[in-house]
Amino acid sequence: MSANEELETIAISAVPHMKIHGRTTGQQSPVTLFWTGSAVECNVKGAEFWVEIESSYDLLEPWISIIINGVPVSRQMLIRGRAWICIFRGMNPAMVKNVRIIKDVQAMSGDPGNSLKFHAVKADGTFLPVEEKTLKIEFIGDSITSGEGAIGAKTEEDWIPMWFSALHNYTFMTAEALHAEYRVISQSGWGVLSSWDNNPAGNIPEYYEQVCGLLKGERNERLGVLEPHDFSSWQPNVVVVNLGSNDDGAFQSPAWTDPLTGQVYKQRLNEDGTYHEEDLAKFEKAVVLFLIKLRKNNPQAHIIWAYGMLGSSLLPAIYRAVDAYQKQSRDHAVSILQLPNTTEETMGARTHPGDSSHRRAADVLTDYIQRIL
Repeated sequence: MSANEELETIAISAVPHMKIHGRTTGQQSPVTLFWTGSAVECNVKGAEFWVEIESSYDLLEPWISIIINGVPVSRQMLIRGRAWICIFRGMNPAMVKNVRIIKDVQAMSGDPGNSLKFHAVKADGTFLPVEEKTLKIEFIGDSITSGEGAIGAKTEEDWIPMWFSALHNYTFMTAEALHAEYRVISQSGWGVLSSWDNNPAGNIPEYYEQVCGLLKGERNERLGVLEPHDFSSWQPNVVVVNLGSNDDGAFQSPAWTDPLTGQVYKQRLNEDGTYHEEDLAKFEKAVVLFLIKLRKNNPQAHIIWAYGMLGSSLLPAIYRAVDAYQKQSRDHAVSILQLPNTTEETMGARTHPGDSSHRRAADVLTDYIQRIL
C-alpha cells in the first residue's frame, strides 16, 4: 500500500461526480460493470489515486484498461478477490487528471462466476465534474464488436480474455473520433437469429431489453442482470448494429440439437451452396423484428446496420429486411453501411479483425455518422 498519509477512502457510491459508462443496475455500492467498454470515469485533482476492485471468475478472468487524460497507459489481468490498484501516484497535485477505467472484455456468458465490481477509491485531493458529451452511440454486435482478436499476434488461437480489447476496437475509435459517449451490447459467436453453431438461444435481440440477461447463474441474477433496462436513463442519438456474421456461420456449420428437447436446428444451404430460401427468410424476419424492438426503445435514434468486416454474403438479405421494415413502418431513420472487409494484412488474432481493420471500419463509420447527423 501507499505511505501517503493524506489519502482518504471513499465508497464508490459516495465519490462526487463519478460517471458510470455502460448498462448497469441501480445497485451502486459496489458498482458492477457488465459489458465490454463499460467504465468508471472521474476527474481527480491530487497526486495519488487508488481504486478498490473485486474480480471473480471460474474460467475467464476480467481485464481492465486504464486511460489517463485521453491516453491508454496500462492494461492488466485481474486476479481473483478484492484488492487496491494504484492508478497513479507522484503526479502534479495541482493538475486535474481525467481517469477512465474500462472493462476490456465482454460479458462472459460462458462463465457464471465472472464479475467485476468497484467498491471504493482512495485519493489525496478533490473530485471535479466530468464533461457531459452531447452525442451518444450504442453499438450492438458479436465477437467483432467485443474486440475478439483485436489485440495479440496473428498466430494466437486460444479463446481467452487476453485477446479481447475494448480499445483496439472500432466502437472506442468511432466514439473518440466523434467525441461521443458510447455503450456496447455484444457477444462472441452470437447473431440476430442464432449463434454460429445454430443454437437459437445465441441471439442478441432476445436479451436486448434486459440489463445483461445473457449472463447466467444465481450470482448474476442477484446482481440484477435480468432486470429490465431503463431506456429512459440513456437515449442514444445513433444505434449501430453489426450483426450477421454468425448467422452466416450457422449456414456453414453442422446442425445444433437441443439437449433438453432433442429438437434439431439448422440454417440450410442448397446443394449448389446458395442459401435455402425458407431459412434465409427466417433470418430476414429476425432482422425486421429486431429493428421494431430497437425503434420501440430508441425512438429518436438513427439506426445504422453496419456489416462486412468478416465478409458480406448476407448483405442482400439485410437490404431486403431493412426495405421490408421501412415499408411497413415508414421509418426512414434506418440505413445500411458496408464496412471494409478484413484482409490478410489487417487480420488480428484468432482470424478476427486486427487493430488496423478496426481503424478502417471506424474511419468509414465516423465519416458516415458525421454526414447523417
